[in-house]
Amino acid sequence: MEKHPRRMIWIGLLFILLAALLGASAQQATASDIPLPADHPKWAEADLSTETFKSASALPANTLPPPPTQDPCLHCHIKGDETGLWTPLARWVVFLTFGGIFVFGLVRTISAVKKRVPWKPIPERMGDWLEERFHYKEPISQFLNKPVPEWQRRWWYCLGGLTFFFFIIQGFTGTMLAFYYRPLPEAAYASIQYIENEVRFGAAVRMIHQWSANAMVIMCFAHMLRVFIMGAYKKPRELNWVSGVTLLILTLSFGFTGYLLPWDQRAYWATTVGSEIAGGIPAIGDLALVFLRVGWDVTGLTLSRFFALHVLVIPLITVAMLGAHFIMIRRQGVMKPL
Repeated sequence: MEKHPRRMIWIGLLFILLAALLGASAQQATASDIPLPADHPKWAEADLSTETFKSASALPANTLPPPPTQDPCLHCHIKGDETGLWTPLARWVVFLTFGGIFVFGLVRTISAVKKRVPWKPIPERMGDWLEERFHYKEPISQFLNKPVPEWQRRWWYCLGGLTFFFFIIQGFTGTMLAFYYRPLPEAAYASIQYIENEVRFGAAVRMIHQWSANAMVIMCFAHMLRVFIMGAYKKPRELNWVSGVTLLILTLSFGFTGYLLPWDQRAYWATTVGSEIAGGIPAIGDLALVFLRVGWDVTGLTLSRFFALHVLVIPLITVAMLGAHFIMIRRQGVMKPL
C-alpha cells in the first residue's frame, strides 16, 4: 500500500462517489413511495385531467382518433409498404463499421503497447496460421512467380484475358439476375419486366449481362484469330488449341441458351430457327432437335432445359475447360511472335 498511495486515494474517492449516488437514488425512490396529503396540488391536477378525459371521451361517434405511429419494419411486413426498408440496414452498417474500426484500433494499440512489438496485420496472421498447417506458400509461389517477357505485354496478348474477364462479369451478373428470374412459361417474361422496372439497378445489371455477353463472344473470336495468325496451334500446343475451340463452342452455347430466357416473341422464334438448324445435322439431326426442344415443339419444357443448360451444365464444363486451358498455357508458355 505504501508504494501506490495515489492509487488507493483514487479508489477510495471512487467508492465514496458510488455510495453517494446509490444513497441519493434510494432516497428518491423512498420519497416517491410516500402518499400525497389530501390538500396537495397534485390532486387538483389529477381531477382536471380526469375531467378532460371525460370530455374527450364524449366526442361524436363519427370522430375517429388519429392513427397510431407504427414501426417502419412492422409496417412494411404487415401492410407491404416498401418505404424505409434500407434505413435499418444502413444504420447497422454505419454503426458496425465505425464500431469495428474503433475496436480494431483499440485492440491494435493495446497489443502494441503491451507486447512492445509492431502490430502484425490480420491477413498475415491468417496466412501464417494456414502455412503452419498446409504449407501452401511454396507451391503457389512457384506457380505464380514467373517473369513475363517484354514481348508478351503487347495488347494482342491480352485478348484471352479479356475473354476470361467478361466471363467473370457474366457469372456475377447472372447470379444476381437468377435471384429474381423464374423459368416458367407463365412467369418468365413477367420476371424480366419485374427486374427491369421494379428491382433497384435491375435494368443496369441486365444490360451489363447482355453487353458483356456480346463482348465475350467478340474477344473470344479475336483471341482465336490471333492464335491462328501467329501459328500458336502447332506442335506442341495442339491440345491447347482443341481446348480453345471447345471454349469457343461453349461461349456460343451460352448465347444460344440465354437468348430464350426472356420468353418473348423474338426469343421464341429465334430458338425455333436455331433448333431447326440443329435438326439439319446429318444422321443425328432429329435427335439433336428433340434433345434441345424436349419434344418436337418449343414449349415450357424447352425453357426449363435451356435454363438448366445456361446456369448449370455449360458453366461447369466451361470452368473445367478453362482450368485445363490455363494449366497448359502455364506449362508450355506463350508462343513467341513470328
